[in-house]
Amino acid sequence: MKRLSGGLIDRSQTIHFTFNGKRYQGHPGDTLASALLANCVQLVGRSFKYHRPRGIVSAGSEEPNALVTLREGARAEPNTRATMAELYDGLVARSQNHVGPLNFDLLAVNDLLSPFFAAGFYYKTFMWPRAFWEKLYEPAIRRAAGLGELSELPDPDAYDRGYLHADLLVVGAGPAGLAAALAAGRAGAKVLLADEDFRLGGRLLAESDQLDGAPAQDWVAAVKAELESLPNVRILTRTVIFGVYDHGVYGAVERVSDHLPTPGGAVRQTLWRIVAKRAVLAAGATERHIPFADNDRPGIMLAGAMRAYANRWATAPGTGAPVAIFTNNDDGHRTALDLMAKGIPVAAVIDARRGVERHGEYRLLPQADVIGTQGRLGLHSLTVRTARGSDTLQVGALGVAGGWNPNVHLASHHRGRPVWDERNLAFVPGQGGPGGLFPAGACAGKGSTAEALADGLRAATEALAELGLTTPALPLPRAEARYDNTAPIWHVPGKRRAWVDFQNDVTVKDIVLAHKENMRPVEHLKRWTTLGMATDQGKTANVTALAVMAELTGKTIPQTGTTIFRPPYTGVSLGVLGGGDTGTHFRPRRLTPTHHWAKANGATFVEVGPWMRAQYFVRPGETHWRQSVDREVLSVRADVGLCDVTTLGKVDVQGADATLFLDRLYANAMASLKVGMVRYGLMLREDGTAYDDGTCARLAEDHYVVTTTTANAGPVYRNMEFARQCLWPELDVQLISTTDAWAQIAVAGPKSRELLSRLVDGFDLSNEAFPFMACAPLTICNGLRARLFRISFSGELAYELAVPARYGHALMARLMEAGADLGATPYGTEALGVLRIEKGHAAGAELNGQTTGQMIGLGKMVSSKKDAIGNIMSRREGLAAEKRLLVGLQPVNAADTVVPGSHLFTQGAPRDLAHDQGWITSAAYSPHVGSSIGLAFLEDGANRMGEVITAANPLQGSEVAVRVVPSHFVDPEGGRLRA
Repeated sequence: MKRLSGGLIDRSQTIHFTFNGKRYQGHPGDTLASALLANCVQLVGRSFKYHRPRGIVSAGSEEPNALVTLREGARAEPNTRATMAELYDGLVARSQNHVGPLNFDLLAVNDLLSPFFAAGFYYKTFMWPRAFWEKLYEPAIRRAAGLGELSELPDPDAYDRGYLHADLLVVGAGPAGLAAALAAGRAGAKVLLADEDFRLGGRLLAESDQLDGAPAQDWVAAVKAELESLPNVRILTRTVIFGVYDHGVYGAVERVSDHLPTPGGAVRQTLWRIVAKRAVLAAGATERHIPFADNDRPGIMLAGAMRAYANRWATAPGTGAPVAIFTNNDDGHRTALDLMAKGIPVAAVIDARRGVERHGEYRLLPQADVIGTQGRLGLHSLTVRTARGSDTLQVGALGVAGGWNPNVHLASHHRGRPVWDERNLAFVPGQGGPGGLFPAGACAGKGSTAEALADGLRAATEALAELGLTTPALPLPRAEARYDNTAPIWHVPGKRRAWVDFQNDVTVKDIVLAHKENMRPVEHLKRWTTLGMATDQGKTANVTALAVMAELTGKTIPQTGTTIFRPPYTGVSLGVLGGGDTGTHFRPRRLTPTHHWAKANGATFVEVGPWMRAQYFVRPGETHWRQSVDREVLSVRADVGLCDVTTLGKVDVQGADATLFLDRLYANAMASLKVGMVRYGLMLREDGTAYDDGTCARLAEDHYVVTTTTANAGPVYRNMEFARQCLWPELDVQLISTTDAWAQIAVAGPKSRELLSRLVDGFDLSNEAFPFMACAPLTICNGLRARLFRISFSGELAYELAVPARYGHALMARLMEAGADLGATPYGTEALGVLRIEKGHAAGAELNGQTTGQMIGLGKMVSSKKDAIGNIMSRREGLAAEKRLLVGLQPVNAADTVVPGSHLFTQGAPRDLAHDQGWITSAAYSPHVGSSIGLAFLEDGANRMGEVITAANPLQGSEVAVRVVPSHFVDPEGGRLRA
């Protein structure tokens, strides 16, 4: 391991890691990239398309090459930037995107086939012949796609999400960000300072600059200590702000324990939703390279990164041979000086500009270009063209300094267009971006330390002034003010390939070809060449590519334009976006008030939307689920059954105009509904299609309780609120969802009245006093307030009893106790489905968004005497003439099974769409009928009673002969429910 003097690593400890199975050493404070360079490892991966050897290019999150897979097994994380991975003892990493060993990738043959893989080749190749797509092209593309591989094992780590609020969010902890945070902290503002690095300081950590005559790191340490002492300041290191959203909302990911071997008791990452009144964007800048022939060999990196590895990580680039610098600005000379100060021999500084001066004791080649490199798996030498001819330099590494691109991404997330800064030859934040965001420092084109400090203070002062806060005087340290004098030299022309986008293998020749093929707009250029579509999103490539296209079109760079920046700024794992919601936590589960009672009484549960509902209750001796369901169904028909129906949507509607409001929502009339009565209601969509059904109970002149289906509880309430607020805001009506407020239990069966009479307090349940479709508030069990509705989903004498939700468990237990001698039986959703199919009641399977009121037998409910949502549209000729009506089906052979989803055909007719007569919506075994039964929409169903047709199940390749019967299998006259 080779180390230089100094640096910000802890040499008192040595930690071990492996890369591609080989053991290496490093120190705390290292990144994987710096540790690999310290161990003279240059080759770290392969490019995506041509599988060319790739080495480390940068020192930050802009890294396009050094993507590795960290850890093993279920914790394996592909596509991790080695430049951002903190080293820890026992770290395991391996390279990606190669077949065979890294240094002998079998897919490197793609590089020999590069003439066939030019820009846009996939658009031109995969279009013909069409038959090749599914059998050849798509499988080949899928095999080649991606870089790293997922383990496909469940993620064992935990993730978290949280909310933070601040007066001022400071993005970036370089000189501008630290100055802004310090000023705002002293002003008393609530400050959040976030930086993606694990240390504060930003670019100051990578430089040899001095502030007030002392190392810049001393000033950083002093500012950090003061910020940590302020109770109104919170520092988030290892945190990337990846997106700006509406209303001052910023998305952030904190890498809480990625720097540890295992998270232990901590979460791995946290997704933060930050709400900030104002923000200072001090995101810094990214260095760009200069494309030249064969500029992608391992050992060629950005000059600023080379300087960072030497100053911060005490790491020499290359394998010990001299290094060279290729530059078009003064910043490249600073790298040469810093390397020489660390004892690294500099072969030459190759400056493409004319009339440049040497800044130190090194060889200077002015007005010179690098025109070629040699070395298959690592740089050995390079060819330089000067005014006197060409020369060959034996070097082990080359630093390229092409200027700096401000990180304008967050300032552009609201379609803010960056503007061209001719002084810096770069895009800087423009107008029209996110409101309340103040760019500062290098990301605003203020690249020197002195400029960045002053600009950070300026941005904080302006942001705080908008919040009514005064910024106290903040003496800034003395710092070097410099101007890099970048020349507009974007690439070195030549015949060999010069890489612009390293990861996706986009060359200058690809851009030239895109120009020839008229793919000149930047969006077309991007997609035709895949430029900027790699994991680094073109941070080191895009501006250079625009400059090349501008040369070809004869336009300026701002005239050529730039693409839109979108979140995320850097890659964000799906794990943290999902908050670790996997397995049972994949989505929230809602439990009914009787859930624990049902669980204790042998219930099997099923997911119904977000709810966990009892599906059936197993009793001793029952070995098959249908035995349980049949028993429950027969108990409801013969005695009394109890079912928790709390999940039905419940909306409380009150106000002087509540009646008018509901009359406009329901297709049938509600204005005539009397107090103390319930009416079945049908809601239509605006296009006249049946939307939802339920009940509307009138408890008082200005008070209604509306129920909806379980599936549509949320959407119906949302649409009711939209109608109240937007369609008819003049109406005096208020809504509140009470689904969770009331536990509701269906009490159904011939003995239901007798059972309820044992609980209600002095309330007359006789047929005369409380008829079918009646409702009333009352008390039960000596004073507990309740609501009683005489409605039936089963076709039997039935009621629904509602109590405050906290009493639901106790109510079910009390009903079972009071009805023990009556045969009281709990039943679940399976029996509920059988009961409603036997009675011919439409439910979610019939109200699937494609049916009308007429199809489900409720066409007469759509009133023609009033206006309501969807009523007019339901009378359109196509809907009004619909002949596919709801019918019942019963198999000719009682042993056959009616399968929902089967399509119906006239016997002997071809099984194709042209002869399709309808489909089966719901089916179940009916213990009452003694066979499987179903509900279906059948063409001209009303006139086909008794006809035998065929139900075809193409998925299972079966057909069943079924007889068309009325949809009411049980008590078609309705005598039971009115008993």
